[in-house]
Amino acid sequence: MSGESDGKRRAVAQGTFDLIHPGHVHYLREAAATANELHVIVARSSNVSHKADPVLSARQRRDVVGAIDAVDEAHLGHESDIFVPIERIDPDVIVLGYDQHHDEAALSAALADRGIDCEIDRAGPRDPKYEEELLSTGKIVDRVLERRG
Repeated sequence: MSGESDGKRRAVAQGTFDLIHPGHVHYLREAAATANELHVIVARSSNVSHKADPVLSARQRRDVVGAIDAVDEAHLGHESDIFVPIERIDPDVIVLGYDQHHDEAALSAALADRGIDCEIDRAGPRDPKYEEELLSTGKIVDRVLERRG
């Protein structure tokens, strides 16, 4: 059963969201535009294996994401099973960030195996608005180290 059965189309966005930057806000606004309600799953630090460990705690990252106007509710990811919050939220669409590492076909198959019936969409990129604008947490960290390290 999807969110549309209660009259609301639900979207899920997910990610690490470490050191929020304009690229994150762009992603969340695009995800929110696909539905009436946007739920965001913030990865726990222990589940971040594809890049450097987050600078901020999972709870702090969740609280900051939850403060963004486009977000209706921010959730912490599950410690061991990334599909648990998706099952609980029951989305109509999962919106991936344009540069997230997820394989859409593999994700679709895993959702089907779990009996989760929802679309998968991908947000578009956000081009920098000016030369020095940073749209990457890694680049923000590099700049901090360069200027203050």
